[in-house]
Amino acid sequence: MRRLRESGSGLGFAIGYHSAIVTFRQRLVGATMLDARVYEDLEANTSATWQAVLVVLLSSLAAGVSTGAAKLEAQAIIVGTLGGFVAWISWAALIYLVGTHLLPEPQTRANVGELLRTLAFAAAPGILRVVGAVPALAFPAFAVTSVWMLAAMVVAVRQALDYRSTSRAIAVCAVGWLLSLAIAAITGIFFPAIVS
Repeated sequence: MRRLRESGSGLGFAIGYHSAIVTFRQRLVGATMLDARVYEDLEANTSATWQAVLVVLLSSLAAGVSTGAAKLEAQAIIVGTLGGFVAWISWAALIYLVGTHLLPEPQTRANVGELLRTLAFAAAPGILRVVGAVPALAFPAFAVTSVWMLAAMVVAVRQALDYRSTSRAIAVCAVGWLLSLAIAAITGIFFPAIVS
């Protein structure tokens, strides 16, 4: 495999992979713009795993900052960050189960790593939740980024699970999202002091 040139951005690195999408910034922007080629690249490129982890952590941190920044409460920031991370994990796990076991298409073949890399980058719009640190922008930021992340999840699922049907990817993401909301509601019922 040929080595690709290092990016001048400071975020890029050389990898032994044939992809033209090599820098973290290129992947982040492409995933945010819902570029299916980026999700295909992420599915196949195991060297992007640490970048995927970073995207989920940044998105979770942005959720936490926007939750607690208005009152500068460290506990709210920590709980918001952990909540964002746990929500992503539950949604990703449920999408994997639903997409590969309940609603697969005949050609669906995916391993956990492939799907998690694509789903992690689908969380990229969530990084913009940090704008919610401004109280007047908190609700609009969460609303817009949530819909944007759902759209990105649909693209990620369609590519990672090799679906021919976008409607199937929408169904898988919707079922996973609804089950994640149910888990969050149950968690809120059983642990109200921590969640509130």
